[in-house]
Amino acid sequence: MNATKVMNDEDLKIAFSIRKDVFVKEQGVPLKDEFDQFDTLDGLCEHMLVHYNEQPVGTGRIRFVDGVGKLERICILESFRKYGLGKIIIKALEDIAEERKATKVKLHGQTHAEGFYKKLGYHTSSDIFMEDGIPHILMIKELPNN
Repeated sequence: MNATKVMNDEDLKIAFSIRKDVFVKEQGVPLKDEFDQFDTLDGLCEHMLVHYNEQPVGTGRIRFVDGVGKLERICILESFRKYGLGKIIIKALEDIAEERKATKVKLHGQTHAEGFYKKLGYHTSSDIFMEDGIPHILMIKELPNN
């Protein structure tokens, strides 16, 4: 189990396929809403893949907004969610934020995952809001001072 940065178009297509399976097919997010201008390899954000037995099974990305790392599009294929891979991808994204000297990270977490993120040191910072018909909350984590 490991996470790697997406460095080429082939790996980016794999990340997109995982997102499509989880968000579009499983959760019903409209395809037109799932992909945006940050889904490139030109430095607007960094994408990660997490592997289980050398098979890519999860993904996430981080972009920086006003010096804060914003974790986005975090997902694991359904049959691999029991192996702790979510923690691995979150840690990899947080490591990127620390490398970039960010002092905190934030994310829009689906409400059913609030407990998961709290165990990783995030605190809830908003009331529930809707994104693509799914209830979310803003969660924030302070990073160690650099």
